[in-house]
Amino acid sequence: MHRISTLRVSPLCLGGNVFGWTADGNASDAILDAYVEAGGNFIDTADSYSTWVPGHRGGESESVIGGWLRHRSDKATVVVATKVGKHPVHRGLRPANIKICLDGSRRRLGLETIDLYYAHEDDPHVPTAEWLGAFDQLVSAGDIRHYGLSNFTAERVAEVVEVATAEGFALPVAVQPQYNLVHRAEVESAGLGAVCAERHLALVPYYGLAAGFLTGKYARDEQPHGPRAARVRSYATDAGFDVMDAVVGVADELGIEPATVALAWLRQQPGVTAPIASVSSVEQIPALMAAAEVRLSRSQVHRLTKASAAFA
Repeated sequence: MHRISTLRVSPLCLGGNVFGWTADGNASDAILDAYVEAGGNFIDTADSYSTWVPGHRGGESESVIGGWLRHRSDKATVVVATKVGKHPVHRGLRPANIKICLDGSRRRLGLETIDLYYAHEDDPHVPTAEWLGAFDQLVSAGDIRHYGLSNFTAERVAEVVEVATAEGFALPVAVQPQYNLVHRAEVESAGLGAVCAERHLALVPYYGLAAGFLTGKYARDEQPHGPRAARVRSYATDAGFDVMDAVVGVADELGIEPATVALAWLRQQPGVTAPIASVSSVEQIPALMAAAEVRLSRSQVHRLTKASAAFA
């Protein structure tokens, strides 16, 4: 187990964006059961999942997770993270909006206290001290245990910590950026990783498998297909497939799945606490969880890092 402040979390976080979308209720329950039985305890979701699906209103993922939790006798050991600020009807970080959205998330999840509550994106229209004060009050009231920042720049993360410190507010404990072998610049060259290290913030990167691209299921000579095709197209370039060639090469050496290699590389990057990856079937769980045990050699890490240098 790893630590995010007082939270003890497994080294791989299960992404909940697929629940109620590409994984229906029964499939989602089976995935969650398999993840916990394999040793996982860290689940990530958001109130905006899955508003991008026609006919969905948001909260579908939270509702699925909440329904599953209600039937678990060990739910106290499960760490649940959710987010506020990107729901199209309740967008932004106004304190009143945060409170309304948190109440909805708690109701859907069936939890009195949310373990980790992220600001899903920055909000330039609300003074930083104002929304930080709202998070601080939620911590003090016991409505949330900790809060984090998702999709914030390095400069804004540093500013948030400075304002929270100056105001005597609870400090954020985690930062959630996009980070993977084909999306490295934000954490590395843009300085987010350095800011997190300096301020002792856990890195919990999402899109650990680049929306499925890094599983190796897409061929160089074909157009991306399936429900995530639009998200995958930005990775499915010659440079992206060069990275996949390196990933597959290491996977073949070790006799493991490409997805395991991609997540293992991410786990071994400085400051990374628990990469987030989602699956749409139980059969994909073993490859995900194996990344918690695999330790790539220095040579293998170097090869993957070199192959993906174009994305750094």
